[in-house]
Amino acid sequence: MAAAMEAKGFEHMGLDGRLLRAVAELGWAVPTAIQAQAIPLALEGRDLLARARTGSGKTGAYGLPLLHKLLGVKEASPAVPQAVRALVLVPSAELARQVCHTLRRLAAFCSRQLRVAELCGHSDIADQRPVLMEQPDVVVGTPGRVLAHVAGHSLTLRPWLEVLVLDEADLLLSFGCGDDIRALLCHLPKIYQAMLVSATLNPELEALQELVLHNPVLPPEPRLPGVSQLQQLQVRCGTEEDKFLLLAALLKLRLLRGRALLFVGSLPRAFRLKLFLEQFGIPACTLNPQLPARSRCHVIAQFNRGLYDYIVATDEEGTAETPRQGTARKGGKKSVPRKGDKRKGQSPRCPQDPEFGVSRGIDFQNVAAVINFDVPNSVETYIHRVGRTARGDNPGTALTLALPQEMEALRHIEDALPGENGQSLLQPYEFKMEEIETLRYRCRDAMRSVTKQAVREARLRELRQELLNCEKLKVYFEDNPRDLQALRHDRPLHPANVQPHLGHVPEYLVPPSLRGIANPNPKKRKGPRGAGRGGKKPRGSGNPLQSFRFTRCGNKA
Repeated sequence: MAAAMEAKGFEHMGLDGRLLRAVAELGWAVPTAIQAQAIPLALEGRDLLARARTGSGKTGAYGLPLLHKLLGVKEASPAVPQAVRALVLVPSAELARQVCHTLRRLAAFCSRQLRVAELCGHSDIADQRPVLMEQPDVVVGTPGRVLAHVAGHSLTLRPWLEVLVLDEADLLLSFGCGDDIRALLCHLPKIYQAMLVSATLNPELEALQELVLHNPVLPPEPRLPGVSQLQQLQVRCGTEEDKFLLLAALLKLRLLRGRALLFVGSLPRAFRLKLFLEQFGIPACTLNPQLPARSRCHVIAQFNRGLYDYIVATDEEGTAETPRQGTARKGGKKSVPRKGDKRKGQSPRCPQDPEFGVSRGIDFQNVAAVINFDVPNSVETYIHRVGRTARGDNPGTALTLALPQEMEALRHIEDALPGENGQSLLQPYEFKMEEIETLRYRCRDAMRSVTKQAVREARLRELRQELLNCEKLKVYFEDNPRDLQALRHDRPLHPANVQPHLGHVPEYLVPPSLRGIANPNPKKRKGPRGAGRGGKKPRGSGNPLQSFRFTRCGNKA
């Protein structure tokens, strides 16, 4: 059935004509496997528990039936008041912006009937309240931010909510959003349609599934990309130096064509790799979870536009701090980090955004290769990393570099992802290291130059630049100029909304009785003719009724 529906196209699914126009505008010729399986079931009003790999079109799989249902509800009952009728929960601010953008494009030809709002950590809660006052039909946001608006009575979900979607549900749990989701369920109506979508299904989702879903339907699990589409390779490196040498050779010699994502295990290691590549004149961008959400989204947008070819990134399991660390939890207890919980390379002074997660969900476009510079510490993380490439029907390559101490984690991934005929899915990359020995001396020099102090300075420099460019801080410093002086002493901040012409008061605005003695623009005001170098005023010049013309002429009038 799914294969037949996929071959026929979206027009045979019974979707609203306006949605079909949007699908045609997006260039979606035929539905993907998950769309062909999930959309008909969702249109029947069934709860869904769907597994969909990254790049398989899962946003459209739940977005199209969601919008179709809301259009039907509004047309069937025009007198029903405007209210939030669909809630999409996502784990990260970047994914919230991506999902919101996709839903708006799908609703392009019914934008007057359906409005989509985004709630996540890149904006202040106060700035989002006016948007919610307009009662959007669909709200996309992170659980923490949505719960904050519900607690602040700026968002009401009962009794009008029709659809609840949990996108990247496994990541929602790994980010510690389970408590927020459970708290939100208390504010939902008793009857609603729920769709839970995830790239991986694990036992941790069973408890969440029982709370959210009612008699769910599990569509057939789509297969991972085939060998012809996603080529998965591995290289066993003897030393850390071999890793850096091999990567420099791949990029500098253009053995790797196209854009690539380079995944490492910690943020300091990401900056070390970036500085190392700079020694060879290879520009790369670091996707820093400590940056504001707007800055991270801007980095991704520039990468998708082709401004640079390489991004050094970390995944949430390698860098993210424990969510809600040190904050009050249910029962009045506080979550205190235990000794030894701090991960390697993580700075306690620079808390990272708990809504950050680049290995999953984010829409990186036209990624030719994913390089696991460090072996991921779980099978799920590996699946989400390599899911950045080979999206849709495009080919891609995943290359994993493994040290001897990382071989156990690599074998665990190989055992969990068996290939055909009992062979490993990760094939060895036939590369002769002796052929690039001539680059080893330069590689050592580059590695020696990237010291721990250089990494710290690079991190502080990037944070300083991004924070000073942050729109939120510009507005803050406009209202608090003394804080700006304490932060920067070399030049003032110039917010875009400052109007310089207001600092100059023209002469015709000065009251007539004060003209001659008032000095609204002291730097531009010229003294009367005849004043000496010592600044002595001519006799009688203090009289506001005596004009400069009378003094200059010296005649009786």
